[in-house]
Amino acid sequence: MPATPRTAAAPAARRRGTVARSVHDSLVVARRNLIRMLRIPEVVIFGLVQPVMFVVLFSYVFGGAIPVPGQDTADPVVYREYLMAGIFAQTVTFATAGAAAGIAEDMHKGLVDRFRSLPMSRGAVLTGRTLADLVQTALTVLVLVGCAVLVGWRIHDGFPRALAALGLLLLLGYAFSWIGALIGLSVRTPEAATSGGLVWLFPLTFVSNAFVPVGGMPGWLQTVAEWNPFSATVLACRQLFGNPEGTVSDAWPMQHPVLASVLWSVAILLVFRTLAVRKYRSAAV
Repeated sequence: MPATPRTAAAPAARRRGTVARSVHDSLVVARRNLIRMLRIPEVVIFGLVQPVMFVVLFSYVFGGAIPVPGQDTADPVVYREYLMAGIFAQTVTFATAGAAAGIAEDMHKGLVDRFRSLPMSRGAVLTGRTLADLVQTALTVLVLVGCAVLVGWRIHDGFPRALAALGLLLLLGYAFSWIGALIGLSVRTPEAATSGGLVWLFPLTFVSNAFVPVGGMPGWLQTVAEWNPFSATVLACRQLFGNPEGTVSDAWPMQHPVLASVLWSVAILLVFRTLAVRKYRSAAV
């Protein structure tokens, strides 16, 4: 019996209803987490202290000691402009630890069981949490931009390109927040989630072009740094900000950093969102 237009449209209507419900539930959970941040402002304040310290310490402690390729001597002003894209990228990725700890805390307090009792989309819990973390990350980046301007950092290629660079940073941070979500679901305590969210970020951020040119690294380490997704975003931001880039290698991500940054971030987002939602569903059984 051929399907009537009404019966054929029913599955599509149900899919639209499911998507709309998932979006609504995600926004409700995001609002819940944002309200929690406002009620505990010290979480946001302490989250701002570390990146601001990095800006000041790296600018004034290392600024006169590390030469940027293309410069005859170590120029603190040039190094600050070279440095800031790396600090911005490090800040958005370090938000992974906060996402991991927050989700682990919700699991530890039994909020997962409470959410299970509600008629809501399963993936909305994690999506709402990561969206709230994205808002906090955006606030942190704005504060860092103001701090960077105070120490001498400038953009040179116009405001629209600078906004594009900030968009790449937030995309990277959002993708990494899903790694934090997976870590938070995989450990038993918030303390373990914080450690698990940080321990792998240090080699990721320092084996890159964020703070020093990769030309001084051993050959095999240079290859790792050049194909590091973190390095692609840092170089893309330097290009969009109009800041010194240092020596750019022949590796494909370094020749096409903007495209490489987008591809890396989208791939990380898709893979770890899938794994995190699957882990959440299995943990909630």
